[in-house]
Amino acid sequence: MLSRIIIHKVGNKINKEHLFLSEHELQLEEDMKELLTDYFLGAFKSEEQFQFYSDSYLSLNPVYSSAAEIFEDRDKFVYESENIAKHLFEITQNTRVQGGEVFVVYFEGGLTEDGNQMDSLGIFKTENKKPFLKISPEDDNYGLEKDYGISLAKLDKGCLIYNTDKETGYAVSVVDNNKNGDQYYWFEDFLKVRQRDDEYFHTQETLSVFKDFVAKQLPQEFEVSKPDQADFLTKSLTFFQEKETFDFEEFTNEVLEDKNVIESFVNFKTDYEQEMQVSIAEEFPINATAVKKNQRYFKSVIKLDKNFHIYVHGDRKKIEQGQDENGKYYRLYFEEEK
Repeated sequence: MLSRIIIHKVGNKINKEHLFLSEHELQLEEDMKELLTDYFLGAFKSEEQFQFYSDSYLSLNPVYSSAAEIFEDRDKFVYESENIAKHLFEITQNTRVQGGEVFVVYFEGGLTEDGNQMDSLGIFKTENKKPFLKISPEDDNYGLEKDYGISLAKLDKGCLIYNTDKETGYAVSVVDNNKNGDQYYWFEDFLKVRQRDDEYFHTQETLSVFKDFVAKQLPQEFEVSKPDQADFLTKSLTFFQEKETFDFEEFTNEVLEDKNVIESFVNFKTDYEQEMQVSIAEEFPINATAVKKNQRYFKSVIKLDKNFHIYVHGDRKKIEQGQDENGKYYRLYFEEEK
């Protein structure tokens, strides 16, 4: 439940706008607390989580440091909220970044997935003002007036810092729905966060590296057709959907089968990890949410000129390729037309 809240106004320093700091917290009625809680927390729908980091010492990350101080001593809430607003003001390096209100919010005793209670600290920034109509009674009629305010439909920017795993940079959920042409401003410049090394991360990265392998490396080294590539993608997605845990050897034997193709994928994965500076586990619990989010990128589509698209969902053996005097063709076998 929302227990403490303060609002600061952070302008764009590059555009000569100003920083306005509130001296006191807001005192809200219960119905307003519930409304704001739904607005703020409803924006975080993904299980993807991040953690604070620093190029030197973690304590030198300004937002991490302020969060740690607040979790340690809630009497520092107002003071550290000002530090957070000042930091956001100072890091603005792009004229396209919009100023806005910054809400620093303390949530007390929220429930986690395992049923435990955990406090969290939220930092939310509103940038876009939406027009709305104000209707008010006037004698025997109604008056109509246009005004501007914050829409509760979608949060512009936000992060939710959970009071857990302090030593590794806390667990952090982040959303940015208004990048203003600067994709680094919120994630990198302000928060300085990177994705957490958890089951969501390993599921997502494994799917990503395999998709890239099938699309880029496989056709360079081996004679594979578009239906073959589609079949690899379909089998890999089926593996992730049906299994609870991922085992690299089991995956490669079931999906790739051929030892030469497996060796190629191992090398591709190693190069990918070095280039992206990540380490992908070879055994981990499969995160169903990450699979669902990424399955749209695993659509097995064969595009034929501008005339036809073939969507492949299953048995590779029911597709044949050929060529005759009329040109190249695909022959599809099916049992029922729907």
